[in-house]
Amino acid sequence: MPTPACILVVDDNPANVDIIETRLASQGYRIITASDGEEALARIHEHKPDLVVLDVMMPKKDGLQVCREVKSNPDLPFTPIILVTAKGDTKDIIAGLDSGGDEYLTKPVDTAALLARVRSILRIKQLHDEVRSQAVRLEVQARELAEWNRTLEQRVTDQVQQIDRISRLKRYLPPQVAELIVSSGDDTVLKSHRREVTVVFCDLRGFTGFAETAEPEEVMAVLRDYHAVLGELIVRFEGTLERFTGDGLLVVFNDPLPCADHTRRAVNMSLQMRANIASLSEKWRGQGHNLGFGIGIACGFATLGQIGFDQRSDYAAIGTVTNLAARLCGDAQPGQILISQRVAAIAEPFAHTPFLEERALKGFARKTPVHELLGLRTKPTPDKGNG
Repeated sequence: MPTPACILVVDDNPANVDIIETRLASQGYRIITASDGEEALARIHEHKPDLVVLDVMMPKKDGLQVCREVKSNPDLPFTPIILVTAKGDTKDIIAGLDSGGDEYLTKPVDTAALLARVRSILRIKQLHDEVRSQAVRLEVQARELAEWNRTLEQRVTDQVQQIDRISRLKRYLPPQVAELIVSSGDDTVLKSHRREVTVVFCDLRGFTGFAETAEPEEVMAVLRDYHAVLGELIVRFEGTLERFTGDGLLVVFNDPLPCADHTRRAVNMSLQMRANIASLSEKWRGQGHNLGFGIGIACGFATLGQIGFDQRSDYAAIGTVTNLAARLCGDAQPGQILISQRVAAIAEPFAHTPFLEERALKGFARKTPVHELLGLRTKPTPDKGNG
């Protein structure tokens, strides 16, 4: 409620208006006046007074009609009304209160009683306005809270989807690559494309026979140890796990994110894999499991990207280079790393890569030059290729 309060005085007798206006103005209230019911309604709609002192007997529309219209109008704020009339019968007072009047004074108006009623009604008006204001604020806060909840729910949904997507991508991508793709929202690197890559294929020697004779729990225990050791190295050297099938793993370097030294990384990872699996093999032999480990490495162009359908998709590398790595791995003896001629040429400055022979590999029409990766050079020679 504004200060000072605005009071509308309505009476068709100018003398009565002057008396009430003078008394109320002396108390600091702002006074507006009207001389009949229709003018009163117009003033109420225009000024929205805090209180109306309303004569009952007036031309055009009497005070009871005005009172009923004001109280029934939802577009008007709470407007308390003091009815003033010469009629003092009980039935007249009841009719006035039933029409919506908040107080009832009889003429001649007692000034002290009028001022007391005005103060009382304005206190009620002030409390009503405060409650209404609080209700509006609560409604606004409720809407804001609902919107915040919707926003929070959406954020949670988005984050869950992002976590789920990262988890799915981490199945075959280094964690940092998966998080980069999800955070940037750019998964174009996973669309079908062609690129030179270095491929590492590795598996266990004697695993098929072991799996046929050992208990399933023993097989799963061996695979858990095996995958844990190799998985840590794939992540460390930022390779991309294209697939694993039982004991076989295929790792791609230089995709989906390019790296200039992809062959060097593949070589270093493979040597570390051999060393770590050699230590693990000691544990397996103590358990009665005789398992070897072989690796094949090839470098060349492949078509890469996502394959699958809506409910399930994987990352794949397709091309001769993947087949060559697999065939070299299949030809490797336990503890041996066989590499292609291209890999040997790139790795020669920093690794020992002697030529073995040309071999007839399954799926290849011509014999393929095969080199062996023995280890790193103590004093590297100038680099060649991507190494």
